[in-house]
Amino acid sequence: MRIVLVRLSALGDIVHTWPLAEAIRTARPDAHVTWVVEAPFAPLVDGHPAVDLVIPTRSKAWRRSPFDARTRHEIAVLKTRLRELEPDIALDPQGLVKSAFVTRWTRARRRVGLARPWRRELLAGLAYTECLPGSLDHPHVVATNLALAAAVGAPVPAEPLPPDGTWLSRTVADRPVPGGDGGPRAVLLAGVGQPHKGVSAETMGEVARRLSADALDVVVAYGPGEQDQARRIVASSAGQARLAPPTDLLELVRLLDASRVVVGGDTGPMHLAASLGVPTVGVFLASDWRRNGPLGPHTAVVAGSASAGGAVRPTGRARSEAVRSVSADDILAAVAEVLRGGHAAEVSGGQPTP
Repeated sequence: MRIVLVRLSALGDIVHTWPLAEAIRTARPDAHVTWVVEAPFAPLVDGHPAVDLVIPTRSKAWRRSPFDARTRHEIAVLKTRLRELEPDIALDPQGLVKSAFVTRWTRARRRVGLARPWRRELLAGLAYTECLPGSLDHPHVVATNLALAAAVGAPVPAEPLPPDGTWLSRTVADRPVPGGDGGPRAVLLAGVGQPHKGVSAETMGEVARRLSADALDVVVAYGPGEQDQARRIVASSAGQARLAPPTDLLELVRLLDASRVVVGGDTGPMHLAASLGVPTVGVFLASDWRRNGPLGPHTAVVAGSASAGGAVRPTGRARSEAVRSVSADDILAAVAEVLRGGHAAEVSGGQPTP
């Protein structure tokens, strides 16, 4: 069986799709699995033990210059590569129009996507020959992604499988740690993808000061466009935190993998850290942690959103209303829990919530 998996972006979404690739490989060990992904995120897929071939795309650039000669050429090349694969089935867990276009270009006899409301964009369904419901038993996006495994005859787990990034750890094991390999390190993540998801620099600065007092080397990591926020956190730390050097994706993996604990908002690097088995605290201010929270044995969530007590319903989006502030005390209580080796589904006001 020849299978094409279409998950173009972004970092956290790709991490949350690894369990689907693994479920496919387990059920179909002789299948040939191709993953189509945005070129900047290809290192998160290239070398994955469940993936045979990676096809990088530049769909973001195409949307900026749809009539450019280079765009037309690259799309033609992609279509040719997909047709030459002659896939039996294409799976689109992303559920956007952009991923649906790629799914249609495969010309697979079966093109399977998510049904509404699990699918984010209604029009994407026009590209599919079949639509499957996401998880009815668990709200997490990993569980919904895994529901697509049924299309290839794979059993669908009752609980979402934590993404396993240990293969990436092995990939970067020989690399130097960005910024030096000193003592035990805490990494604070400056970025959150969207401003409304962010913890204030003052709160993160206080977290940095108090972690530093516990003999941790506190490093503030950032991505493109996040350096100003990272500098504000360092400034608020009264000199107890330092900026990480600029990192590419694999250097970021090495930095996170070498850390004692990672703290960040609902952002891709936070999910990446959790997949590496690093003790990880996710701070959720305006998104539903039950849908997008970190998975793994050493993870905790600090929630300030309405999802803390609201009903779970199937959805393709994680946006939720912020209903309370999150303090440094809340975050540090969660850090203490994961460093003790515990697991807290949610920590609010420093107390676990069932």
